[in-house]
Amino acid sequence: MIILGIETSCDETAAAVVADGSQVLSSVISSQVEAHGPYGGVVPELASRQHLENILPVVELALVEAGLGLDQVDALAVTRGPGLMGALLVGLSLAKALALGLNKPLVGVDHVQAHVAAAFLEPPYPQPPLIALIVSGGHTSLVRLEAWPGEFQLLGRTLDDAAGEAFDKVGKLLGLAYPAGPVIDRLAASGTDILNFPRPMMDGSFNFSFSGLKTAVLNYVKTHRIQEPGRDLEEGQTSLADVCASFQEAAVEVLVKKTISCAKDQKVDNIVLAGGVAANGRLRQLLKQEAERAGMELIAPSLALCTDNAAMVASLGFHLLESGAKLETGPGSDWGLDAVSRLNIGQAGPNHE
Repeated sequence: MIILGIETSCDETAAAVVADGSQVLSSVISSQVEAHGPYGGVVPELASRQHLENILPVVELALVEAGLGLDQVDALAVTRGPGLMGALLVGLSLAKALALGLNKPLVGVDHVQAHVAAAFLEPPYPQPPLIALIVSGGHTSLVRLEAWPGEFQLLGRTLDDAAGEAFDKVGKLLGLAYPAGPVIDRLAASGTDILNFPRPMMDGSFNFSFSGLKTAVLNYVKTHRIQEPGRDLEEGQTSLADVCASFQEAAVEVLVKKTISCAKDQKVDNIVLAGGVAANGRLRQLLKQEAERAGMELIAPSLALCTDNAAMVASLGFHLLESGAKLETGPGSDWGLDAVSRLNIGQAGPNHE
């Protein structure tokens, strides 16, 4: 089955063609980093306008790279949430139009579940039951997946900032370019964790909180002289690399310790790391190290599949269709599919609020 996937949940316009849920025939992503960079974060209205400009060329290029025409697509899958409402509606509207014009099935996909699906797109394939740590700019969750495809059980989540959001906010405090996550990761590699920032919510629960860590960095920046980006270190200044390393180590240590603790509690030996922050080098390194120490196996998608992409959407869409998911347009369907800005991965299926 050939699935055309469409993803517009935030600031990446993406389309992909995937065969039988695992063979990626094409994956095209148009980034909006340059458009949002001057603002230090994603501007929702600007993101929607960029999606409107990019979506048709991106879909057309995905089909060209796959060597297929629209008439050879068997079904469509589109992200219906969570995400920015205006951005979601751009992809959803096009997917509905294509499904109607082609008389093909359309299935709505949960963006966070799709990040987990990315781990099943390339070997080595995860072996459920598993614990998935899903970390991105908008989400930080620990979920249990008993079988693939299957129901997601939410075990822990962030109570305030998501991990990726904390990285970007700290980067803005330090004067780093947006998106700050990759910049902090690079700078931290030459720094040392010497500032002893707090490890928040190490209380035995599987929930997360990063607002206190962000505030700790803010207070330090206000009371100390920090080396400016691109400048030599002056006497009396704290190295920018050390600040980045200290913040990153605190955030990563919390993510890793809670994930390993959760896997032990659930008596599960397999862990999946997914989402945009899964590209962070220190997180991948430390979680792999601690998983091996605990006798567990860690699976993390390649870096290209960590970021928002439509291959993961198409893959999950295939599995939903194969398992009899409700179809929203096309043969035997209705027009009930709508965008939802908030979805609880553990309590709502991909086609229900």
